Amino acid sequence: MAVLEILQFPDLTLRRRAATIPQIDEAIHRLAQDMAETMYVAPGIGLAAPQVGVPQRLIVVDLSAGERPGELITLINPEIVCKEGELRMEEGCLSVPDLRETVARCRRVVVKGMDLEGRAVELEGEDLLAVALQHEIDHLDGILFLDHLSQLKRSRYAAKVRKAGSAGS
Repeated sequence: MAVLEILQFPDLTLRRRAATIPQIDEAIHRLAQDMAETMYVAPGIGLAAPQVGVPQRLIVVDLSAGERPGELITLINPEIVCKEGELRMEEGCLSVPDLRETVARCRRVVVKGMDLEGRAVELEGEDLLAVALQHEIDHLDGILFLDHLSQLKRSRYAAKVRKAGSAGS
């Protein structure tokens, strides 16, 4: 396994819609393993393939952040098929460092996709799991959690990133 580089805002790769994975091969298995390792080292509870520069529809989620074996969820070509309720929860993102903000999401979601064996999976998530699934699936569509914030908050964060970038030059 390898720890991959996590792309950070404003990298334009994060804004591209990821491609459907047509077949599950050894490269996809390796990518999923590397993504999980990267997520645990970061540390985080979710990661989408576009965040590591791979424009494919693959996510990993583990609410225990690796603390409880067997809780890793790997989904290929996930899509939300049902949304219910509303929940406001503080979020952060490995691709948007040093920012945590409250975001409104659906409280419950049902997601369909495939596991690494190519079997159809239907997963119901509530509360934090629902938020994590929505957050990671957003990444597959080129959407960052920043996009759920007010224009003012987005502008302030972008200015902060620009200033930090010019300070490092």
